[in-house]
Amino acid sequence: MSASKTDSFGELENKLAELAKALGHPARVAILMELARRKSCVCGEIVDVLPLAQSTVSQHLKALKAAGWISGTVEGAKSCYCINKEALLHFRSLLTDFLDVQDNTCC
Repeated sequence: MSASKTDSFGELENKLAELAKALGHPARVAILMELARRKSCVCGEIVDVLPLAQSTVSQHLKALKAAGWISGTVEGAKSCYCINKEALLHFRSLLTDFLDVQDNTCC
């Protein structure tokens, strides 16, 4: 079995890329902003604030959950989601580390 291309990079690069990829769609950013704005878990109301179909919102929630941005529970037809504050803080730390290694002497 061959190694994946991501194996050629360090943990910092891979984790930062994984978290950033999950933010690569405006609907996912809107979901996180809504969860942060409410400062609580949201149960089923996310669809009401987005101009997207339920199935599309579900796919975006799945991507955010897989990346660790949110945590959620499903009880029957009811789903509740909360922002994962630790993931947010971790992303900020990774991004700060990334920016700290940048040399501002270019151009």
